[in-house]
Amino acid sequence: MLTIALPKGRIAEETLEIFTEIFGGEFKFESRKLILEIGEFRFLNVRNQDVPTYVEHGAADLGVVGLDVISEKELDIINLLDMNMGKCKVVVGIKNEDEIDWSRPDIKVATKMVNVAKNYFAQKAVGVKVIKLYGSIELAPLVDLADAIVDIVETGTTMRENGLKVAEVIMESSAHLIANKNSYYAKKEAILSLYEKINAVVQSRLEVIDD
Repeated sequence: MLTIALPKGRIAEETLEIFTEIFGGEFKFESRKLILEIGEFRFLNVRNQDVPTYVEHGAADLGVVGLDVISEKELDIINLLDMNMGKCKVVVGIKNEDEIDWSRPDIKVATKMVNVAKNYFAQKAVGVKVIKLYGSIELAPLVDLADAIVDIVETGTTMRENGLKVAEVIMESSAHLIANKNSYYAKKEAILSLYEKINAVVQSRLEVIDD
């Protein structure tokens, strides 16, 4: 049996739709159930940020999670496939009226993505103080807790509604299929077979979009 960790919400639903397309039948979590078992597959419904942890520690053989989370967690897993769904961007946001002088030594950046932020500014040789927040990131510049934020945007509406603008794009993100290293070798045939089926669906959907 292959165990697959899925993030709660839209990505889980879209992933289960892919399984329905491949295998037929209905792949769907019931009500508040956290485990779904169908045939040779067991799905775990977990928080988005926890998916790579379940995979790295072997509680799941495979997982579906955003590239932004993979980059933030910096875990030892195998990245198998860009599934081209759940697309978003990780950006630097500032107040509409602001322009940041990145040469300043005391810039404060608020984010829940501490590693992504630190790595990005280190590559730019910019010294910043990173402030860890767990939600409502957009509030930080408005009350002078921070000069800028690093956050995920899909449409940018929340930033605009709070008087912020995108200053820089750090990375483009989408949902990726990841694997536990030990599982990949112990269950290689089953994992590669499933990978090929999922990849075929992903590619066919991309062709429809291109048309």
